[in-house]
Amino acid sequence: MTGPTTVAQAITGAHREEWAPVVASLARRFGDLDVAEEAAAEAFAAAAERWPREGVPPNPGGWLATTATRKAIDRLRRETQRDAKHQEALIVYDDTPPEPTGPVEDDRLRLIFTCCHPALAMEARVALTLRLLGGLTVAEIARAFLVQETTMARRITRAKTKIKAAHIPYRVPWAADIRERLAGVLAVVYLIFNEGYLASEGDDPVRVDLSDEAIRLGRLLRTLLPDDGEVAGLLALMLLTDARRPARVSRTGELVTLDEQDRGAWNAALIAEGNALIRERVEATATSGEPPGRYQLQAAINAVHTDAPSTRDTDWSTVVALYGRLMLLDPSPIVRLNRAVAVAEVDGPAVGLAEIDRLADVLDGYHAFHAARADLLRRARRGGESRAAYDRAIGLTGNSAERAYLTRRRDQLTS
Repeated sequence: MTGPTTVAQAITGAHREEWAPVVASLARRFGDLDVAEEAAAEAFAAAAERWPREGVPPNPGGWLATTATRKAIDRLRRETQRDAKHQEALIVYDDTPPEPTGPVEDDRLRLIFTCCHPALAMEARVALTLRLLGGLTVAEIARAFLVQETTMARRITRAKTKIKAAHIPYRVPWAADIRERLAGVLAVVYLIFNEGYLASEGDDPVRVDLSDEAIRLGRLLRTLLPDDGEVAGLLALMLLTDARRPARVSRTGELVTLDEQDRGAWNAALIAEGNALIRERVEATATSGEPPGRYQLQAAINAVHTDAPSTRDTDWSTVVALYGRLMLLDPSPIVRLNRAVAVAEVDGPAVGLAEIDRLADVLDGYHAFHAARADLLRRARRGGESRAAYDRAIGLTGNSAERAYLTRRRDQLTS
């Protein structure tokens, strides 16, 4: 008989792998995001109850999809006895091939473009897709947006209500509509990747399922829009960042920062693929004269890091220059923070610290702000202030690996 640990692992793995396909499939069949999400949740709850007794099914994804579909049909039947609802509930039994729904036949991409409809505010598009497609909790999404959990819950609820009220179609848009909705889609994919690459909270410092899913979606978008520079830039950015994953967390579960990583452990194939995309974009922009967008610039910054044999050998002046160009497109506090860290490598910790301190009001609740400040204070030999900044960063971070790293660095301070 399957042991409880194995069953728990199977349920956890199934949630990571099957949540998005199940929700997306239900959304396509029933055209209701609330029905899709709740039926999927009920199916996973049923798995948690039945699999320990009955064993893990040979095809967990198929079991979950079938169970979720039945839950959705039962809900629709309970809600109303009208003929129209019966027809909607019984659509799953209709063998008629579905009508074309867009240029890419993938339920998850359809769900992304539905959630990223221009009728929704940008933050609502991103948050809703992270919940329905990425399977992130409301708390995780709130942390990514640096807002309160209750605020994020209301934002997601309003977004789903607006989709239903506006009868927004569940399909990938046609070419005439796709450009206006691409920015939101790329933002969704990138936030899913970031949550996977370094989880905002929980015992798993890295959620490979999310970063892998984001890269898969990036590849599909690349197939859909092969000539779009930002699609290529985002894919390159994710590949170059994900290439460092094997060296990202130590055997003891501690975050390993870029300057301490074993660069020989980086994934050379992903780096080569990412660099090839960047070279393609450099040639394309030289020919067209169109300046690179934010994802292309971020990919170029990562390429500078991956090309260097060590942190000391990194071309920091180029990194600062690239961040300067990025600030023209995205003058956000996070970009300014990252530029300040690079400035410290060129001009010294005091100069970088002065730039970082200008962001104190807007980034006080962001752990990476205090972590960067703590490191520069340490390098400036201001131990007491550094310790206080480390304490603040440790209190704000929800990632166990990052917390372990920050604690070690704090405890290494001598004064």
